[in-house]
Amino acid sequence: MERTFGSKVLRAFFGLIAIAAALAVAYLLIVLTWSYSDGERVGYIQKFSNKGWLCKTWEGELAMFPVVAMQAEKFVFSVRDEAVAAKINQNMGKKMAIHYEEHKGVPTSCFGETPYYVVDVRLLE
Repeated sequence: MERTFGSKVLRAFFGLIAIAAALAVAYLLIVLTWSYSDGERVGYIQKFSNKGWLCKTWEGELAMFPVVAMQAEKFVFSVRDEAVAAKINQNMGKKMAIHYEEHKGVPTSCFGETPYYVVDVRLLE
């Protein structure tokens, strides 16, 4: 049985859709596992909440005081790991060092509202 022109076009269309989906998944895997930079910030968590309609992530603000009596600098971050979020919630109001990774190019806020993902927390007091 010989294929018609319409079935060839339809098959090519679905093939292109499959290739585009595979490329999108590969891109997401790369930007979520490879970090552009990483570092540590020290301060007090002043805001931490679980946000989102469909994709819930933990979003927070770290208040950093570079010098006593100066205005605090805010560092906004996201947390995807529930164990790290639980550590932060247990130690709210205490001085903490948060270790973060920066992931540039994440295409949606479903993985976090900021490019800074906290991966570990240490209590300093």
